[in-house]
Amino acid sequence: MKKRQVVVRRDEGSRRNHYNNSSTIRYGECQKNHAASIGGYAVDGCREFMASGAEGTSNALICAACGCHRNFHRKEVDAEVVCESSSPT
Repeated sequence: MKKRQVVVRRDEGSRRNHYNNSSTIRYGECQKNHAASIGGYAVDGCREFMASGAEGTSNALICAACGCHRNFHRKEVDAEVVCESSSPT
């Protein structure tokens, strides 16, 4: 019986609510539509989330560059899932 090890990488297209401990979460460009109230579409050009305050404070969720909440920034998850399986001989 042969043992195989399979490594699967999840990219940003994989949407799950649960991430394992080996995952890294990063927040990319801001996607807030600033012209939504007038029926248009305009983003501010902020390329990466930078926290305004220390971790654990309310300012940690506000971007220092654009002033938007962290939820407006694209979430990028880099996770590695390792599965081991045996194939029948």
